[in-house]
Amino acid sequence: MSYFRAENLSLHFGGLKAVDAVSFAVEKGEILSIIGPNGAGKSSIFNLISRIYRPTAGRIFFEDQDITEQPPYDIARLGIARTFQNIELFENATVLSNLLVGRHRHSTTQLWQELLFLPSVRANEKVHRRRVEQVIEFLDLEPYRDKLISGLPYGVRKVIELARALCSEPKLILLDEPSSGLNVEETDDMSFWIRDMKSELGVTVLMVEHDMSLVNRVSDRVIALNYGRVLAMGSPAEVQQHPDVVAAYLGA
Repeated sequence: MSYFRAENLSLHFGGLKAVDAVSFAVEKGEILSIIGPNGAGKSSIFNLISRIYRPTAGRIFFEDQDITEQPPYDIARLGIARTFQNIELFENATVLSNLLVGRHRHSTTQLWQELLFLPSVRANEKVHRRRVEQVIEFLDLEPYRDKLISGLPYGVRKVIELARALCSEPKLILLDEPSSGLNVEETDDMSFWIRDMKSELGVTVLMVEHDMSLVNRVSDRVIALNYGRVLAMGSPAEVQQHPDVVAAYLGA
């Protein structure tokens, strides 16, 4: 069975079919990219997986478990993390504090234990700090560790959002337009980190992206959507040469 799969996934807003009977699978250790014009339904699929939206029809499976009805707060506990197209960070907190938020799903202590700062809490804190420092090193964020988010440039914030997702130690990470707003050099760095997430951290990646140079560099397979439906699926080259994909982007 596939590591992750969506079966006939649909999302309707009245008469608008944002996602229309979409089926696909992601294999463990794969980087799968979803492309398509604006309004194709790409981010809506992420919102369905994250349980921000409830599907009109279809099922979602992760590690052979049906997660279609799982509440949103359980998705991270299952090992699924995501980043957002619009950066969602705590502006008046430090980088370190933001990254520690990503460790929430691994917390095993009770509130009363934390208030008393018992030895078990201190031991957990050391584990969380150690993992966060590993992510900081992985993404070259050492110069920003103790700085407030509000004073950092956009490109650095984009990396911090990725770092926070990685701090949860995900099995599957959903990257929603990771290169959006980045310059060429920052996009190059992002491509290296995405590949390293797969090769060094063993994370499976599902990515929505408009930058086709990034898609070509990192993707094992690509799915093209338009008007909520799958147009083509295959290697980056196969999908980009598909006549329906060309027509969707350039006009028939």
